[in-house]
Amino acid sequence: MTDSLFNRRTLLKGALLGAAAVPAAGAVFNALAADTPHLDEKDPQAVALGYVQDASKVDAKSNPTYKAGQHCANCVQFTGKATDPWGPCNIFAGKQVNAKGWCKVWVQKT
Repeated sequence: MTDSLFNRRTLLKGALLGAAAVPAAGAVFNALAADTPHLDEKDPQAVALGYVQDASKVDAKSNPTYKAGQHCANCVQFTGKATDPWGPCNIFAGKQVNAKGWCKVWVQKT
């Protein structure tokens, strides 16, 4: 006899249940992210950081750091997939930004 609290069968069941929970948790996270509102250009934080939903409309005079080709999808702060039309951003918590957008906090993804 062993003094183990768990036998192999109990341990294996727990491992299988845990492994099955991972995809389910991912699905829940994706569903929650899909319900996140899109960032409005008139939001006070968006205005302060010069956010636009279309980087081709950035006012270069007001934003001298802007260079053609910069957009949210290739910024380190954008945490969505590069192919997503909208995604979460570390700067604008709780809101999704347009992948084609831009703001003054843009930093090249490496």
